[in-house]
Amino acid sequence: MSQNTIKVATLLGFIFAFFGINAQTNNPALASPKQNAIVKTKNYSKFKNIVPKTSKKIVPKNMTNSKNDKLVILQMMFHLWGNKNATNKFNGSVAENGVTKFSDINDLALKKLKDFGYSHLYMTGLIEHATMEDLTAYGIPKDHPDVVKGRSGSPFAIKDYYDVNPFFAEKPKKRMEEFSAMVDRIHQNDLKLIMDFVPNHVARVYHSDMKPKGVKDFAETDDTTKSFDPQNNFYYLPNTHFQIPAGVNSPVKADFPYLESPAKVSGNDVFSSHPTIDDWFETVKLNYGVDIQNGRQKHFDPIPNTWLKMVDILKYWAAKGTDGFRCDMAEMVPYEFWQYAIAEVKKSYPDIIFIAEIYNPNEYHNYIKIGGFDYLYDKVGLYDGLRHLVENKHDASVESITRVWQHESGDISEHMLRFLENHDEVRINTPAFAKGYPFSAVPAMVVTATLHTGPIMIYFGQELGESAKEPEGFNTADDRTSMFDFWGVKSHQNWMNNGKFDGKLLTEEQKDLRKFYGDLIKFVNTSEAVKTGSFFDLQYIQHGNYDRKKVYSYLRYAGKQKLLFVCNFDHFKSKTFDLVIPEGAWTSMGLNPSKEATFKGKFNQKEQFSQNANQTIPVTIQPNSVLIYEISQKK
Repeated sequence: MSQNTIKVATLLGFIFAFFGINAQTNNPALASPKQNAIVKTKNYSKFKNIVPKTSKKIVPKNMTNSKNDKLVILQMMFHLWGNKNATNKFNGSVAENGVTKFSDINDLALKKLKDFGYSHLYMTGLIEHATMEDLTAYGIPKDHPDVVKGRSGSPFAIKDYYDVNPFFAEKPKKRMEEFSAMVDRIHQNDLKLIMDFVPNHVARVYHSDMKPKGVKDFAETDDTTKSFDPQNNFYYLPNTHFQIPAGVNSPVKADFPYLESPAKVSGNDVFSSHPTIDDWFETVKLNYGVDIQNGRQKHFDPIPNTWLKMVDILKYWAAKGTDGFRCDMAEMVPYEFWQYAIAEVKKSYPDIIFIAEIYNPNEYHNYIKIGGFDYLYDKVGLYDGLRHLVENKHDASVESITRVWQHESGDISEHMLRFLENHDEVRINTPAFAKGYPFSAVPAMVVTATLHTGPIMIYFGQELGESAKEPEGFNTADDRTSMFDFWGVKSHQNWMNNGKFDGKLLTEEQKDLRKFYGDLIKFVNTSEAVKTGSFFDLQYIQHGNYDRKKVYSYLRYAGKQKLLFVCNFDHFKSKTFDLVIPEGAWTSMGLNPSKEATFKGKFNQKEQFSQNANQTIPVTIQPNSVLIYEISQKK
């Protein structure tokens, strides 16, 4: 390799080496079916553009963050994560298909997760929700199956905010003690717990049998003759009766007809006594003092009763050791409530974190700067752009990445939680996303993890290429892992290996993919520049043979570490071009724009070369790959 040329060193070069794959095979049309499958499987993915052409020449901001916000969060669909039962009967009960127990989150499991590099465990579905299971033996009334989604039920149809699901406990009557013991184990293994807080809606029938003394249930004091009252907990449809949506066909037959009069408004703001099967008909909308039917008028003085109830619930779980809350559909609740509630909770628990599920970029600043959230979902932005690139959409362009920081979150980038999978989105390894080739999302995952200083989240099974192909019951084969059904997730069960957590039952491809994720997390956790450093977008200065649609380049730098990232998101074509690092970038990094610099390969790359800082850098990079170099200069 010449001194002035960057020779390609792909992120997964080590995988090519393992399998003896020729990285120069760029044209799948010329390959045999077997070779074609290998090329697609091992190539690393792409990016997408929504940036207006006029945005290209905007000079990027210099974003610095001294606080470490680079949390690495594992999302666990709790009732599935520890389940070792592989029966997988369609619409199976908990007795037939099994469920996670608190005891499954044992020291060995936690050690393995800590060693992998996670800092936080987001356990989805801990709080007691409506279910088709018969829990009357534990003093819990039956839920009507026609207003429950799935045998397990939706983890977001909360039935008792002060309780956990009894079927998670070895001894259900001791479930809170077993929950507390699990929290202690999590903390003893230097991990933190994030749990769901579902503020927008509750189960169709809410009933708390575990509420503290003196606490009143939701709607216990409501005036049900009024459609809206600021002090009511619910919205009502006076003089109506709730009707089960057409098409509901529960696998558990009801013992009695469902009666609700007057009908309550459904969780997705549907003011109808007869919602459709596609509505959130299993839930009831909570009232935060917003008169939705009258121009969304706000009635916040005096403080609405719902606000007070919710703050008490947050404090209850914080007192039990919860380290953070992922707040479901946070933007459907006014940010004024969050401003009040988060401040109240942080008076007593200043280190607790709040994460907002939010999809409206126009509200990002309100929920951060007024509402007080620590982190927001970056779904409508980076995720959407990256997914289009992985899908190889004809209009996908890496300039969408520039658009994200220029027009959405550049000044709050440390607050943006990024991911490529979660329970709401389709799995990567599906026809709808990566066309069944999970390695094609590797560059997208690298950018997700390293673009800015905010946290990243990985959904359990993502690191194994889980494909979610089976219809489980209420959840059909929709490329998502069910949150409504009792089930065993096979790829994850193979990693668990009946509680050994050694991955010996994984395929070689699953082991390679998991190794990539583990290496990436370790790189993130040990990189000062990625965790706390500034960001410099190099797109605006590039010219000539630089492919603005498929190549994305940026710098991350902090203290002694300066990193260059060059990403090729073209599925099948290598790229050769002259990379420009402008003088302003060198000075921003604290380096001399007139001196020679050394570029040393990082993250499975060993190439090293020297280059004058004031010269363009000739680059050759293979399809679907990323180059990462650490830049230094002699004093």
